[in-house]
Amino acid sequence: MSKKQSAIVARLGDTKRATAAGAERHPAWNALRRLATQITTPLLPDDYLRLANPLWSARELRGRVVEVRRETADSATLVIKPGWGFQFDYRPGQYIGIGLLVDGRWRWRSYSLTSAPVSGARTIAITVKAMPEGFLSSHLVDGVAAGTIVRLAAPQGEFVLPDPAPASVLFLTAGSGITPVMAMLRSLARRGDLGNVVHLHSAPTAADALFADELDRLAQDNPGYRLLLRSTRDQGRLQLRGPEALDSAVPDWRERQTWACGPAAMLGDAERLWSTEGIAERLHVERFSVARTGAVEGGGTVTFAASGKSVAADAATTLLEAGEGAGVLMPFGCRMGICQSCVVTLVSGQVRDLRTGVDHEAGTRVQTCVSAAAGDCQLDA
Repeated sequence: MSKKQSAIVARLGDTKRATAAGAERHPAWNALRRLATQITTPLLPDDYLRLANPLWSARELRGRVVEVRRETADSATLVIKPGWGFQFDYRPGQYIGIGLLVDGRWRWRSYSLTSAPVSGARTIAITVKAMPEGFLSSHLVDGVAAGTIVRLAAPQGEFVLPDPAPASVLFLTAGSGITPVMAMLRSLARRGDLGNVVHLHSAPTAADALFADELDRLAQDNPGYRLLLRSTRDQGRLQLRGPEALDSAVPDWRERQTWACGPAAMLGDAERLWSTEGIAERLHVERFSVARTGAVEGGGTVTFAASGKSVAADAATTLLEAGEGAGVLMPFGCRMGICQSCVVTLVSGQVRDLRTGVDHEAGTRVQTCVSAAAGDCQLDA
């Protein structure tokens, strides 16, 4: 064997081959991909697959935006065709991570799936409301065209509708908080199970209410579904600091299993009310954002031990964002501090939890999506 051949064999042995999510469910395709790996190493099959189809990837989930449908003046639904490896058996109410390449940088956010999981489906949907402080949300609503390739993170979340559904349900939503509940409503309607359901939804005006026409049709076609739409600009916000508002609108609300999603203040009031009434176990809450302490002191050089890369990060930049900005392949999931998928070991230094302001010491496991450098630090990533 020549020196050149020996070098190639050595590289074959050292190359780490990526595997695709869900590969065990497609053994024939996976066997073909393993054969392709042996033929194409040291270039991975992924490098050739993307030339044939940009949705084929062993390293990550991808999708193609096939439709952008305007819902209101500041919101749109993106219909996405996922690539190989995506599993359509998600549960109504779960969310998905989506990454979009903007100005040479991958930007990530999590959005609730508004499509119902359907056997044999080929597309999924998310509905995005453009937020003044949200760069990516505004770009998804106004700057994404059909055909755009995006990165995807697998569906996650525990804010889900059980099957079978409870005998009586209350959906309590406001603004874009309706999005995970929309998947639930669509699933119930498909199963013919939209029975004893009350939906109390708040929006600034009727024109701002997401899915207004579809909700009206659901109410017309399903006598068991009662929609109560509240215009906050005219009627004010729903007050949940006491039971009076719910007693008037939904007299039996205490007996219903409730799914609530909306502004943090509304959800906080709901949690306190349900707790005071002694029925906290009947309330299921979904929050879209992590409340941060607002602390700005800190920052430092973050070193990623596995990759050998370092980057300077301020106190408002999460470790996950810092790593991705430096080109480090970081583990992630919800990007909101919920799912624990982004946890890595802090080798040295200190990092600060942006939600609580608590500093974590070396040797602990930290959530990179909600933690920032509190001085120079090193991560096992």
